[in-house]
Amino acid sequence: MDHHLLQVEHLVKHFPVAGGLVKAVDGVSFSLLPGETFGLVGESGCGKTTIGRTILRLVEPSSGRIVFDGRDLRQLSRSELRRVRRDMQIVFQDPYASLNPRMRIGEAIAEPLVIHGIGNRQSRQEQVAELLRVVGLDPDYASRYPHEFSGGQRQRISIARALALRPKFIVADEPVSALDVSVQAQIINLLADLREQFGLTYLFISHGLAVVEHFCTRVGTMYLGKLVEVAPTRRLFTQPRHPYTQALLESIPIPDPSRRKVRAPLAGDVPSPLAPPPGCRFHPRCPVAVDECRHREPPLRDVGEGHKVACWLAT
Repeated sequence: MDHHLLQVEHLVKHFPVAGGLVKAVDGVSFSLLPGETFGLVGESGCGKTTIGRTILRLVEPSSGRIVFDGRDLRQLSRSELRRVRRDMQIVFQDPYASLNPRMRIGEAIAEPLVIHGIGNRQSRQEQVAELLRVVGLDPDYASRYPHEFSGGQRQRISIARALALRPKFIVADEPVSALDVSVQAQIINLLADLREQFGLTYLFISHGLAVVEHFCTRVGTMYLGKLVEVAPTRRLFTQPRHPYTQALLESIPIPDPSRRKVRAPLAGDVPSPLAPPPGCRFHPRCPVAVDECRHREPPLRDVGEGHKVACWLAT
């Protein structure tokens, strides 16, 4: 049997607010094999980012299991978790917000090495120079400050810092959505090259399916705290089974005016995670919902060839 690098089982994260509990993540399970890139997609507010941060224990889960490289992260002491953290890193959406504006970028990249007591000043400088080269930047940039760089360059710097500890697993949380379209492909290509070079495994979080198509090996669609469909990427794009995934695919712009859209764009807004609708959470916006969808919540079930879908109408 294949050894999974990451297993997430029945993950729940509820945030208490004045009106009750926000059910940001409400029973999500998935696993990643080493070297895999799993894309997590869905509209803003569906819980994707919370999943990424909960896996890294930047946010404490309400319940569920997170098993990384055979170890249950919720059972680890602070010192044990700190050692495991060397193998798990995150690249955030906004590279400027994640870099200290008063810290030279060489210091920022070396910071994880300092925190974990790796090397001496000389060896760290050499590693910083090598990391800058790896992400396509001039090592001489180490003495500059974040404001001197473009958005794409800053994201390269953030990626270099994430690589400093030679992790096995990286959560890439909307890593290109704040960048110009012309730069997005460059960063995606860099992440793909690094996957090959360092044997990385990614959880790639995105609100758009177009970005994940050529980069991810599998994709999971999230809606209102739940996974509603999981499939190998090509299968998800050619044979989407959940009406929500179908609607997301319909919303991808096609640069060919002769190819008309078949379905109308998705109507309505995402319901409040304070009070999710009964039954299937998507039913108020679903064009094909039947009575059963309004009363019974569909389980995420296997429909063959690694394809899972939570829909009563999917056969």
